Amino acid sequence: MQTTTPNNITSALNETTLVLGANGKTGQRVVRQLKELGRSVRIGSRSASPAFDWHDPSGWGQVIEGVTSIYIAYHPDLASPGATEAIEKLIEVARNHKVRKLVLLSGRGEEEAQHCEQLVLNSGIPSTVVRCAWFNQNFSENFMRDMVLGGTIALPVNGVREPFVDVDDIADVAIAALTEDGHDGQIYELTGPELLNFDQAATELSKATGREIRFQPISHADFMTGMSAADLPDELTQLIDYLFTEVLDGRNEYLTDGVQRALGRPPRNFADYASKAAAEGYWNH
Repeated sequence: MQTTTPNNITSALNETTLVLGANGKTGQRVVRQLKELGRSVRIGSRSASPAFDWHDPSGWGQVIEGVTSIYIAYHPDLASPGATEAIEKLIEVARNHKVRKLVLLSGRGEEEAQHCEQLVLNSGIPSTVVRCAWFNQNFSENFMRDMVLGGTIALPVNGVREPFVDVDDIADVAIAALTEDGHDGQIYELTGPELLNFDQAATELSKATGREIRFQPISHADFMTGMSAADLPDELTQLIDYLFTEVLDGRNEYLTDGVQRALGRPPRNFADYASKAAAEGYWNH
């Protein structure tokens, strides 16, 4: 870990980090931690001023002007159509504006995402890839929250196990990559410390909430019907379908040491996440 010196402090005062996806699960945490460290932060979102819109590159130069590092969380996912082209364009604009560091949020087991990773790592800009398993917080800050509140997690999967990773760990790794030396060129593949299937995850959520929460495997057709009824944006529905039909096939059923390598400590476990989220009221009706 980097030791802060007066020179490092002076340097940090002259740096600005652009956080793309600043309203997302990881982005919010990265913004908060950077501010707590006294770092200059620029919000990258359609609601910010100047606005950043992944579908409108004409405004990117204005957003990136004066930025020294960028945290890249592509919405909705690097596996989505158009992501590769958007990342290529972002790298071009970043180069033109002399950006000195890129940190890319990526996903495990996604061929398209890994293509984007190589674009960033080969960009000529010092870069770090943060490649992640499924987020713990998908159960509390995403579409599965309503399932937990309803007492039944109904998904088109069977016994496949996933090494769910905590978003707080992801943010910690991103902050290290953005603010410390020694992370350039690294691909940190992040998992939690254990493999859990969705039935086991439901058991942990039951313990944390004090309510019965069960897992129910369903057909793909029934799942897509439920997604349509939830009135989610088409691109999000397509992404969720892709993740459940393509990625959750056992390809990611192993643990990695990315958190340990980046931070020198073990990752948070699912039970602790569930207890914390319950205490913070995420599953209160």
